[in-house]
Amino acid sequence: MAYQPLEELLPKANMSVYRLVRLASMRATQLATTETKLVVAPADQKLATTALDEIRMGKVTEKTWSNGKYHKN
Repeated sequence: MAYQPLEELLPKANMSVYRLVRLASMRATQLATTETKLVVAPADQKLATTALDEIRMGKVTEKTWSNGKYHKN
């Protein structure tokens, strides 16, 4: 499992671990239902790790979600 630095992830979720976990779980669930990845990731990488990578790189934010669905800006 890849190390995910909380120092970089928490500011993306307004310093809330709850919001970060919720955002990552919603994105991982969406990735599991055939959504395309927004970052380059190995095929064997777990979806939760990919979701956290997307959040850390700024590809997925709380503002891009409404009603539990991702909307591209």
